Amino acid sequence: MELGAFSVSLAVQDLQASRDFYEKLGFAQMGGDAAQNWLILSNGATVIGLFQGVFPANTLTFNPGWDQAASNVGEFTDIRQIAAALKERGLEPVLDTTGDSAAGPAHLTLVDPDGNPILIDQHR
Repeated sequence: MELGAFSVSLAVQDLQASRDFYEKLGFAQMGGDAAQNWLILSNGATVIGLFQGVFPANTLTFNPGWDQAASNVGEFTDIRQIAAALKERGLEPVLDTTGDSAAGPAHLTLVDPDGNPILIDQHR
């Protein structure tokens, strides 16, 4: 099962202060909208998201259908297939929009045994 591009989505208190900090570490903005309280930064293949008031906790994020540069990849495992495989393995999402349509964007969230949220977010 291929989960797609990986990033860490950070629940930040001050978007600009966090952006300034990570830019000093060599990260540069590659996406997002500060007016909507979120930015995506990268440093090489490492991607982090800064989200102010969007997520309640730091979240591991996977994006099926994307590479680390947020570019579409050819073939990929659709999130609906991922959801079915997870359920077969006994993992129940706490949020799951994969049944809302037969194809296209959808997302689901799992929580690991330590309470860490894992977001699988397909944009295409």
